[in-house]
Amino acid sequence: MTLSPQTARPPDAPQTLGFLLLDNFTLISLASAIEPLRMANQLAGRELYCWYTLSHDGGPVRASDGLQVTPDAATSTPLSLDMVIVCGGVGPNRSVQREHVQWLQSQARQSRRLGSVCTGSWALARAGLLDGYETSIHWECLAAMQEAFPRVALTTRLFSIDRDRATASGGTAPLDMMLNLIGRDHGRELSAGISEMFICDRVRNEQDQQRVPLKHVLGTTQPKLLEIVALMEANLEEPIGLDELANYVDVSRRQLERLFQKYLHCSPSRYYLKLRLTRARQLLKQTPMSIIEVASACGFVSTPHFSKCYREYFGMPPRDERLGASRPGQRVEVAVSSPVAEGELSQELVSSAVLALAQARGEPTYASVPL
Repeated sequence: MTLSPQTARPPDAPQTLGFLLLDNFTLISLASAIEPLRMANQLAGRELYCWYTLSHDGGPVRASDGLQVTPDAATSTPLSLDMVIVCGGVGPNRSVQREHVQWLQSQARQSRRLGSVCTGSWALARAGLLDGYETSIHWECLAAMQEAFPRVALTTRLFSIDRDRATASGGTAPLDMMLNLIGRDHGRELSAGISEMFICDRVRNEQDQQRVPLKHVLGTTQPKLLEIVALMEANLEEPIGLDELANYVDVSRRQLERLFQKYLHCSPSRYYLKLRLTRARQLLKQTPMSIIEVASACGFVSTPHFSKCYREYFGMPPRDERLGASRPGQRVEVAVSSPVAEGELSQELVSSAVLALAQARGEPTYASVPL
């Protein structure tokens, strides 16, 4: 959107984020989202980001591990925010209240960028703010959310950035989402520097998937399908033929193909290929094995065939994957919204980013990444 001179944020002003805490939010997801912002400021030597934690009434919010967090402010506090991120956790269907929904809708009307971590997507979906958006949520909530909000384009990706929405699944996935957003704002060198400070061996991208246990997807209703997939996973280096797989579990090949199409929405051979390529990607990123060795370890008879399959599935050849090259067309623009002023901010309310940056001035890495 085009910003008017009256509402446009000055180029050197920090981006301001508000983290809305829901009851039973997961502390690791909140920390994974905020810590990259702190480190971005430290490495840049100036305040690129500031943030506030929020609750509906400004009172303490208990995390899923029992710890209480006292937020900086209530949602009624006049704050000029660039982005709002909802932090969810256990039981989002119980923790999302009408007041949360109304406040999020008011933020959307002011063209704020919106995001979520862990199960925070549930709150945005309930507010009708994710219809038609590609959305990530912790795999435990995938089925329930799909049932409750059929208009949301759910995915098993670790995180999704779709226009002015950014959603991450649980655990450390918010770290990867924030590193990607920071990289877009301030360049790859800063993002890589933050990753190094957090002993993070690589920055995962939007193509990385959650490891969703198949038992969670299928339940216990399809034991033969679960057994076949287990056989596939145990035999990646020397793939088993489909007829042999069918014989192992005492079904016909046609029955085998019907099971995969009905429950996994693909052919058995396609699913098997996906398992082998996913394993190949892990080996390329996490081991020094040569591409020839990776191809052999994942059941490919020749390197050219492996490279062709890899490129078709992931959109880049294995060599570029190992080098960490950007995928053509991978960049997805995130709309920059106006930091609409909501009134004078109370003098007592200071972003913890300011305090963290002041403490970081004595660190050897302070201002180590010039921008």
